Amino acid sequence: MEKPIDPVSEATALTPTTPRPRGSELTPQALFAGAIVAAIMGASYPYMVLKLGFGPNVSVVSAFFGFLILSLIARKSYDRWQNNIVQTAGTSAAQTAFMCTVLASFEMLRASKIVSFHLDPTPIQTFIWLSTASLLGVLLAVPMRRHFIVDEKLPFPDGMAAGETLIVLDPPRGLAQTDPAFQNARRAAIVLALGLLASGLVMLLREDAKIFELIPEAWTPGALTLGAAGAVFVVARMGVGVSYSLLSVGSGIIVGLRVNAWMLLGGVLGWIVAPWALVTYGVLPDHPTRTQVLYWVMWPGLGMMLAGGLTALALKWRLLLNAFAALRQASVSGEEFPLGLVIGGAVALSIALCAIQWLIFGLPAWLTLLSILLAIPLMLVGLRALGETNWGPIGALSNLTQGLFAAIAPGSVTANILGGGTVGTIAVTSEGLMQDYKAGHMIGSTPRSMTIAQLLGAPIGAAALAWTYPALVKTYGLIGEHAGLAAPGSRRAAGFAELLSTGVDKLPPSAMIAMVVAALLGVLFTVLETRPRTQRWAPSPTGLGLGVLLPFASIAAMFIGGVAGEIWRKRHPASAEIYMIPLASGLIAGEALIAVIVPVLLWLGLGHG
Repeated sequence: MEKPIDPVSEATALTPTTPRPRGSELTPQALFAGAIVAAIMGASYPYMVLKLGFGPNVSVVSAFFGFLILSLIARKSYDRWQNNIVQTAGTSAAQTAFMCTVLASFEMLRASKIVSFHLDPTPIQTFIWLSTASLLGVLLAVPMRRHFIVDEKLPFPDGMAAGETLIVLDPPRGLAQTDPAFQNARRAAIVLALGLLASGLVMLLREDAKIFELIPEAWTPGALTLGAAGAVFVVARMGVGVSYSLLSVGSGIIVGLRVNAWMLLGGVLGWIVAPWALVTYGVLPDHPTRTQVLYWVMWPGLGMMLAGGLTALALKWRLLLNAFAALRQASVSGEEFPLGLVIGGAVALSIALCAIQWLIFGLPAWLTLLSILLAIPLMLVGLRALGETNWGPIGALSNLTQGLFAAIAPGSVTANILGGGTVGTIAVTSEGLMQDYKAGHMIGSTPRSMTIAQLLGAPIGAAALAWTYPALVKTYGLIGEHAGLAAPGSRRAAGFAELLSTGVDKLPPSAMIAMVVAALLGVLFTVLETRPRTQRWAPSPTGLGLGVLLPFASIAAMFIGGVAGEIWRKRHPASAEIYMIPLASGLIAGEALIAVIVPVLLWLGLGHG
């Protein structure tokens, strides 16, 4: 694996300021602003996820809101450390609100003509349920911070973007304007701003934003077909093409060429080779839909990622033990959130979640406990994938657990959808939080204070979701051909629950065989990645696995970013060291910012939504 960029050294080079004393960033102003931003993010995120079908990391967006609010209420004492507390609370709330996808799955299953499903939690029940699950996810993610952020130094591109934004919004103090460090910081800020404007403008003009609709969401080759033993496979149906997304380009710049190249190969195998072969050999009918192909290719993709991720953790078991030991020592000095509170809180919340899901949903306690246990390895695998590629596969991994629950509790739609949903709720919390830990590591924030901010934001996000979700469904509609909320992730989970309603025998046997083969290859590739002689050329199991699962057009755009970044590093290493990360951060931030603003514009009637 190529050595990732160390954003901490770059941030330090751009900001030669004396850090705020450890722990002192948790001010009343920061907590107040954090609560406000958490409410804004928690209320706006569900519409974006259900309307646009994706949920970009909002750490950067939260940082901008934090800058505006803190500039009003703490103008003289404003600094990046307080703003980091604000953006951490906002991200935590958004990650909790992302679970509107589970509520949407409930809605779709209640309208299903295939299965019988009646779960319909009230806003108060939703608040209690998601608050408990998300707080548990926060605590379970705490021990992982040191392993992924400090020891392995994974990029976590969105976290780097947030860190760069915090730095730009709080420039160096005490320097002359002619000082080279000051000049570099100012130019980096300009580059970040230009990237943000360009990315935001492209997003605003795209068809999927439903505002101006001047450019398509992606370029596709049209009705390009591949012959397959008398059948015709249409490439356009698989989304093969290139996305007009500067967010994907910026992510590709940070991720690097090696992982991007393996992701592209995975995309070719998953969305060109596999559909052609599946049609040719009669596994799928002529003219298959993208969903039909996804239900097959997701199994080998998940198998490779899961096996590779767990193998990487097993090979580095000493690092994990050292991380827990260091966490215990750091807790004494006040750096980390106390390990005793992590363990005690996780046990108490696990018991509470078992009771809540039994009382509200009728789910047996042992199935909830199993969901919690399954969430931990999937969280570890998902965080590695997110750290390396900027794509979090928790949704796809949750679909994997649906298959497991279909085997454990055949015929129980409640166990299937709620088991997978519980795993996803716990695991997805860790994704945004690890990005926040990355940003905090860049600027020297105290992990203990950030964890407190995360614990503050989760229930606020749950409350915002609980009361905005019913209004969104009532206003825009979720069921039927003319529904205003697409919710593709929810439709996939609900459709999968319907497919598995009669047991795991409905899963395609050929896909299960492919999953086993891919898992064995994932173990082999991971071992090769750890050896110096084969490390450079070894396939990336994370890259290949995600390439199979993600939209091909997004992968292609990321690959373009990876190539551009590699050329920049080779041709102009000095300028790349100063400007490349700020530019990539701006490209990520611009689209994420507009993606949050678009729902508000549509609500105001400024668009075609």
